[in-house]
Amino acid sequence: MDAKFWHQRWQENRIGFHQEQTTPLLEAHWPSLDLPTGSQVFVPLCGKTRDIDWLAARGHRVLGVELSEIAVQQFFAERELNPAIIRSPIGTHFSAGPVELIQSDIFAITADTLANCSAVFDRAALIALPPQMRMRYADVPYARLPPTCQGLLITLEYPQPQMDGPPFSVAEAEVHALFDREWNMKLLERRDILAERPDFAEDRVTALNTAAYRFERRQASDEVRRSIY
Repeated sequence: MDAKFWHQRWQENRIGFHQEQTTPLLEAHWPSLDLPTGSQVFVPLCGKTRDIDWLAARGHRVLGVELSEIAVQQFFAERELNPAIIRSPIGTHFSAGPVELIQSDIFAITADTLANCSAVFDRAALIALPPQMRMRYADVPYARLPPTCQGLLITLEYPQPQMDGPPFSVAEAEVHALFDREWNMKLLERRDILAERPDFAEDRVTALNTAAYRFERRQASDEVRRSIY
């Protein structure tokens, strides 16, 4: 799976992964992060998600990264926004109000770009990547996040042999295998959503759950814990 795959999906408007409503698990669990107003939130592989609007409406600045320029342009056009556009070595930056979207390869995003991010919301990034790319994703962009960063990860779980991804099934055991070295991962909720996703049922998927994880840097959280005790 390469960049051409995703560019083609957007060119052909085959974007079944796009949701027209805010992610329910975001609404349910984001408040637990207790972020101050004005905090910057990193949204990887953001597409034109409505989740950005929800985060911005709660006083956050949003930094999204998206490979497809079509997706970025549609985000601003659908909201009747005229973004400022700046080109840099890592990509093209589109900014309007509290939202900045960078059209770029996620693996090109630097630590300097992410330096002011207090949190991450990952709904469509990890599950969009095949296994070998998930390992690189956990080891590269996540490693460039600031030490005090925290976030919310949303995954899907289904019998992978029953359907080809993306989106891919990422089980709890894999989440811990990918992230536990650097992050404390806590499962917050798992929901059965098969009845809400007829597209999966049409592919004869027999079970479908979505799961939400809260995470924070292991070193940072361990230092806080030692200071308490």
